[in-house]
Amino acid sequence: MTGAPLHEAVKRRVSEAILVGEWPPGTVLPSEVALAAMFGVAVGTARRALTDLTAEGMLSRRRKTGTVVTGRTPHHSLRFFFQYFRLHDRDGGLVRSTARVLSVGVAAANEAEGARLQLGPGAKVVRVDRLRLVAGRPIMRDCLSLPAGLVPDFPNTPARVPELLFLHLVERYGIRISAVREQLAAALADSKDLRLLRLRRPAALLVIDEVAYDQSGAPVLLGIHRAVTREHCYVNEVR
Repeated sequence: MTGAPLHEAVKRRVSEAILVGEWPPGTVLPSEVALAAMFGVAVGTARRALTDLTAEGMLSRRRKTGTVVTGRTPHHSLRFFFQYFRLHDRDGGLVRSTARVLSVGVAAANEAEGARLQLGPGAKVVRVDRLRLVAGRPIMRDCLSLPAGLVPDFPNTPARVPELLFLHLVERYGIRISAVREQLAAALADSKDLRLLRLRRPAALLVIDEVAYDQSGAPVLLGIHRAVTREHCYVNEVR
C-alpha cells in the first residue's frame, strides 16, 4: 500500500470492502491483530484506521461483539463522494451498485476534453466507459476521461480497472479529489443508451456532467453519467 499514510491506506481498503458489499451492514470485522496481518501493518496502524472509521460512522464498537459495520453513509464527506452510487431509492436509502467496465483506452483528447481538462495541444486522455448495475440491472452509464500524463501505466484492459476508481487514483497516483462541479440536465436516451440500459424509445435520462479537481485545483477528471431514474432519485447532500 503506497502513496498514502499506512493508516489511511488501511481505511480505504476497509471502506472498499464495505462499499462493494464484501462486508455488508452487521458484519463483525476481524480483530485488530487479524486485520494488521491481513494488510501487512502494525496493530497500532490497524487500530487507528478502525478508530477513524468509527468516528466517521461506518463502524461501531460493541462490547463482547467487536467492531461492526453500521451501514451508515457519510454523504457529506467528499472523501466518500466518489465511492457511493449517485442514485438512491425513492425513500433516500443507499442503493448498492456494481460496476462493469465496457472499455478502457488511450486516445487524443477531443476539443471538449482538452478545454475542460486544461490540456495542451496533442495531449492524450484515458477514457473509461462503464455501466453501473443494481440487482443486475443496468441503471447508469459512466463515460470518464482522465489526462493520460497523470496516470501512467493505468490498467489497459476492462478486467483490470478497479471498481472504486477514485480509491485507485489516491493509492496509485496520490491524486486526491478536493472539489467537484456538477451540472444536471434531462435528455432523451440515444441509441447507445437504449441498447446498454435496455430501454425503449422514447426514454428520459438524468445526465450528470462533472469536472473533478485535485488538491491543487487542477481538473483531473471529466465525467458524463447518464442515469435511469424511474425507480431512483439523485441525492446531493452538503453539510
